[in-house]
Amino acid sequence: MVWKPSKQKNFAFCTSEMVTKAKKTMIKKSKKGSSKLSVPWDKKKAADFLPLEGGPGRELPEQEPQKSTGTVLYIGRIPHGFYENEMEGFFKQFGVVKRLKIARNKKTGKSKHFGFIEFESPEVAKIVAECMHNYLLFEHILQVHVISPEHVHPKLWKGVNRLYKPLDRVQIERKRQNKERTLEQQIKLVEGIRKRDQKRRKRIEAAGIDYECPEIVGSSRPVPKKIKFDEE
Repeated sequence: MVWKPSKQKNFAFCTSEMVTKAKKTMIKKSKKGSSKLSVPWDKKKAADFLPLEGGPGRELPEQEPQKSTGTVLYIGRIPHGFYENEMEGFFKQFGVVKRLKIARNKKTGKSKHFGFIEFESPEVAKIVAECMHNYLLFEHILQVHVISPEHVHPKLWKGVNRLYKPLDRVQIERKRQNKERTLEQQIKLVEGIRKRDQKRRKRIEAAGIDYECPEIVGSSRPVPKKIKFDEE
């Protein structure tokens, strides 16, 4: 009796062969597709851009680096004592300094620890920004950046050549207190002082403190003397 394989086994054997053939064809197709997308490597003519949908690679146009035309520098975290004269003497080693300004408080005249400096050439300004950025000076790390010409405020250099003198607030207050007053202004001033003094005495009494407040000079008006005329 001769043994013959069943139809089910023969069917299974055929399907396995078909699967292996399908895998081989898929691998071949994938290799062909990758070969179409691949571009021969050349250092001189290398593709800068490959489209996602496939196709030949193409080179992007070369863009020249933009030259900085800014001559104004922002300097932040300026230490105490490093003012206009010191800054000008320090930055002259790089090139010609046209203008220099440190931001100051209008009332006190003290430095706000940031300023601006302008050079003649933009190349010098770029070198200064690269060299002096994050430079440690008197325990302060300087922050130096180039400002583009379109971002420079038109009133940035207003009053740059004028020596700033802060207002003498003591002298102004002294003049205000010692100015000549009319009789009505003097009466109003004395009344205000007396009201504040009464409020202060009430607070002292409410606190249980036994204290005699001194009298305010000028609070009581002198009684006018009667003028007698001799009868003739």
